[in-house]
Amino acid sequence: MLKPWLPGFLLLAAIWGNSFFFIKVAVESLQPLQVSFGRMAIGALVLLLAVLLSGKRLPSDPRLWGHFQIASIVLTTLPFTLFAYGEQYVSSVVAAIWNATTPLCTLAFTLLLRTEKATRGRVAGLGLGFAGVMVVLGVWQPMAGGQLGGSLACFGAAACYGLGGAYMGRFITGRRPEPPVVLAAGQLLSGTVQLAVITLLAGVPLVDLHAPAPVWWSLLGLGGLGTGVAYLLLYWVQVRAGVTTTSTVTYLLPVFAAISGVVILGEHISWNQPAGALVILAAIALTQRTRRIPTPQPAPDSDSPTARA
Repeated sequence: MLKPWLPGFLLLAAIWGNSFFFIKVAVESLQPLQVSFGRMAIGALVLLLAVLLSGKRLPSDPRLWGHFQIASIVLTTLPFTLFAYGEQYVSSVVAAIWNATTPLCTLAFTLLLRTEKATRGRVAGLGLGFAGVMVVLGVWQPMAGGQLGGSLACFGAAACYGLGGAYMGRFITGRRPEPPVVLAAGQLLSGTVQLAVITLLAGVPLVDLHAPAPVWWSLLGLGGLGTGVAYLLLYWVQVRAGVTTTSTVTYLLPVFAAISGVVILGEHISWNQPAGALVILAAIALTQRTRRIPTPQPAPDSDSPTARA
């Protein structure tokens, strides 16, 4: 029987998977900082509207806002910019594959922080995931142009998500009475302010009014859907399907990214990229046998819509 939450689940995977397509289109005309600021600001507006319509309020605890500032650095400001930078040199499909390593990065940091116990299954999963990364990277062959730097930037973004998830799990998750949508809005607001300051200090305009229409549509899709609406959809699916089932959306993101990247953008895929992706997903499955991978959420967990590309 068709599960009632399945259409929402697939829509969530499609939105997050196509975030890499939107980034690729945007970086053709905008600088990475402009892309990350634009998606952040639009996503924050969407979640603020959701907070207002739900009759809730933003947190008033200054210590929580301090945590938001730290979390925003590793969950939004850095990874958003790194993905935008990386997709100047690698395809949207490759970026999506690197993003799929987020659960493994999260597990690695939780083990380093000793918030979870190292077991044979988890260590084996991390080792297998590292092997998958090497296959995706194609370490046996030279990489042309900035492909190596672009891949490392995307992998660095996934590592940021992993560190951010471990930080949120230790200092905020389960300790605050605020609902997730409020925490997500606070985090995105903090990140928007950070990126506004950084972008201006770098001498880059916040908005490029001369950008072509496809770029503006991409920013709306990236910020409004991938960074805003996706979180609300995630919460809807999670309530009906559960945390563990919802977390498996990670497996589908490279599939949707490949469809839009190859069919619309005409990107080329080397054999080692899907092969490495399968190894990475097998590693994630291995770690999930002994651990619940955090569900993608902007504030409480590492795999948030803010962490989804």
